Amino acid sequence: MATHPFLTDEWIEEARTIREQYRDRAGPVAAAVRMNQVITDVPFGTGTIDAHLDTSSGAVEMELGHLEHPDVTVTLDYATARAVFVGQDKEAAMQAFMAGKIRVQGDMAKLLAMFGDQVDPLAAEVAQRVKAITE
Repeated sequence: MATHPFLTDEWIEEARTIREQYRDRAGPVAAAVRMNQVITDVPFGTGTIDAHLDTSSGAVEMELGHLEHPDVTVTLDYATARAVFVGQDKEAAMQAFMAGKIRVQGDMAKLLAMFGDQVDPLAAEVAQRVKAITE
């Protein structure tokens, strides 16, 4: 299996493919949130990537670009984004937030609702597959 640096065009395409393979098997999400993400200090391209996550339809939609009228906007650096999104490291996320490496604007309650204690086995499988394609 080919691996790609986190958030490169190739990585994004592979992650989309993985997500699509699970679309019909995924149950509804527990928390509805419209979240914009700003990833800074990206070691390629313009140095910043704008992305979003939208669960307001009941399914997880992740894509490049920003949503109009998000509930919350999260700004974090590339290394922190990789630890949180690929590594699924909740402790790293909390430490980064406390250190000011994750900045949040908007509805913090909606953001926190996404990080419930229950781990969906299907979501964990998707996360492992995404981790496997990441350099």
